[in-house]
Amino acid sequence: MTEEYLWNGVRMQNPEDIFRLSADSVVLADFAAPERGGSVCDLGCGAGALMLMLLANDPTLRAVGVELQPRAAELARNNLLQNGFADSRVLTGDLRDIRALLPANSFRHVISNPPFFPADSLPPKSKALELARTEKACTPDDLCAAASWLLSSGGHFCFVHRPERLAELIVCLDRHRLALKRMHFVRHHAGSRRALVLLDAVLDGGVGLSCPDDLILYNDDGTPTADCRRIYHQEGGSLL
Repeated sequence: MTEEYLWNGVRMQNPEDIFRLSADSVVLADFAAPERGGSVCDLGCGAGALMLMLLANDPTLRAVGVELQPRAAELARNNLLQNGFADSRVLTGDLRDIRALLPANSFRHVISNPPFFPADSLPPKSKALELARTEKACTPDDLCAAASWLLSSGGHFCFVHRPERLAELIVCLDRHRLALKRMHFVRHHAGSRRALVLLDAVLDGGVGLSCPDDLILYNDDGTPTADCRRIYHQEGGSLL
């Protein structure tokens, strides 16, 4: 078990055999930025990293997590409680059964750091890691269907994924009435390949897409860029 220090003094207990906190979740939490006091659901919340970072910036959020693995879900509940976010909750359940877990149109924001790799594409080191990293229990279509059910019209679905899956992701979004409105690529260095893509889709959204310059995390000498320092040092908290 490791202890991660998140934004604004928030701490998270995280078992190394499930999934360590990575840049994926940190850049997504910064990208999502729900309105103050809004409602947000984290699909596949793991140990609660995304919820904790969002709540650290805005404790007035109404946050709910959905997590398939009971051990991770219980850890997320404990992490929320230990940081004083007792009003938030985590449901142990399968997002493919979202209609039995949560009512339709009940959130303004849905977020997710989903599995990136097709089922059976990676050697399983453990059942927990297999579920966290591969789409054995969560395909892009499963994810978009759940987000579409949960969101009210005009609500935002923000998630992170691999750029090489982008065409497939856009098709899945469109199939479930989710219009891509913002897209931000992430590189580790200016000369490196695009490692991640951040996506913000709106339920029943119209035409129009913004795509700002790529987010670069590190300079050529390995030091953090100004954007990286801003994202990783939120209100005095530090992840670097």
